[in-house]
Amino acid sequence: MADHAEVEYATADGNDYAEHEGTYASFIRLATVGSILVINIVIALGVGGVAEHWGEAVGLLVLALLTAIFGLASGSNVPGIIIALLGLLALAMK
Repeated sequence: MADHAEVEYATADGNDYAEHEGTYASFIRLATVGSILVINIVIALGVGGVAEHWGEAVGLLVLALLTAIFGLASGSNVPGIIIALLGLLALAMK
């Protein structure tokens, strides 16, 4: 059977709770920007496949990638959402 002696924990100096919060904030930013990027890719493929405007689809993909990079660097999701709305507008104008 297992030995039920006193459990020893390694001790660390200081509290790294702020680092945990920073990592969580970075994860949330990455997940949000990544989700917006995937939505933009699906919309761009819809514009290309349904409306058969492949030039606009490639433009939307390039803009989606650029706004994702900007979103990761600055933390702003607004440009990615604007590109998604423009893509939906282009899809609606089929």
